[in-house]
Amino acid sequence: MPSYYEIPVIIPSYEPDEKLITLLGTLQEAGIRHVTVVDDGSGAAYASFFARAAAFDNCKVLRHAVNLGKGRALKTAFNDCLLTYSRMPGCVTADSDGQHTPEDILACMRSLWENPDSLILGCRNFDGPEVPARSSFGNKCTRQVFRYLLGLSVSDTQTGLRAIPAAFMKKLMEVRGERFEYETNMLIETKNLNIPILEVPVKTIYIEENRTSHFNPIKDSLRIYLVFGKFLFSSLSSSVVDLLLFHMFCTLLHGAGESVWGVPYIILATVFARVISAVYNFLINYKVVFQSKERMAVTAAKYFLLAVCQMLCSAFLVNTLHGLFGGVEVAVKMPVDVFLFFVSFLFQREFVYRKKGDPAG
Repeated sequence: MPSYYEIPVIIPSYEPDEKLITLLGTLQEAGIRHVTVVDDGSGAAYASFFARAAAFDNCKVLRHAVNLGKGRALKTAFNDCLLTYSRMPGCVTADSDGQHTPEDILACMRSLWENPDSLILGCRNFDGPEVPARSSFGNKCTRQVFRYLLGLSVSDTQTGLRAIPAAFMKKLMEVRGERFEYETNMLIETKNLNIPILEVPVKTIYIEENRTSHFNPIKDSLRIYLVFGKFLFSSLSSSVVDLLLFHMFCTLLHGAGESVWGVPYIILATVFARVISAVYNFLINYKVVFQSKERMAVTAAKYFLLAVCQMLCSAFLVNTLHGLFGGVEVAVKMPVDVFLFFVSFLFQREFVYRKKGDPAG
């Protein structure tokens, strides 16, 4: 058999049923030689399933004393595989609920063998009638969020079938997230480390409309979207600070006439407000949002270059539109800054805070 049959397959499992045993049997029949099952604190009521799993010749079982979440289960298995199978190009993760066939798992193993520096995703088609509405809607929404916020075009953001390079596994040991949000963080990290993503089409299988899945569509989706919430908080709070300061400076400066020192008061109010709000925004982005490990001076230089360009664009547009249409200055500024916010985000994502770390491998 080809050497990729030696790549270990990781199956995190919480409160499994007979589908886990069926999957393990088909993996053994397919010739897959190394399987690691993680009992994520399922408890005594499910001990018999893991005892039967350990009876397979190609399977080992790792255990958590309590339920710690899928993210922690994956990290536990990554650590074991890195120590046990140090010569392998990586591992493949699969779910225990029967959604992934041996043929699809082998396809991802083969793709990893041929592309040892890439993250391989086994991607489903969400347009078929067999796909539950909650799964189709949730994945399509997350897919659009990924495309805009991260610049990542991934057709199946929630797939549990992934082939992960060994060097990337080491990086993932330190990535935050203990539950389902960990798989989202994994995709974000590929962007940070410039790791290519390859997609392998797989069968779309939902047994009993996915009722046995422990993914809570409300609670776990909130965890996933909170990953992006800090981006919005930073930008929105900075906008509020900027608008309040702009209004205050307009009030103070307008009393001196239409211009101060030969400069229109709106231009000066924009500059003063933006300098202060930009410092606030940079510090939050650097320390909290992106948690950048780059030198602050280098990142600050890029950020403030962008901030100056954005400030000049805002000042020019607000001053021009106010001159044409009149009205309250803040009312003119708000739509201008909303437009510039989306433009600025794209530049921050791709230029200011993009990490320069070497690809895994």
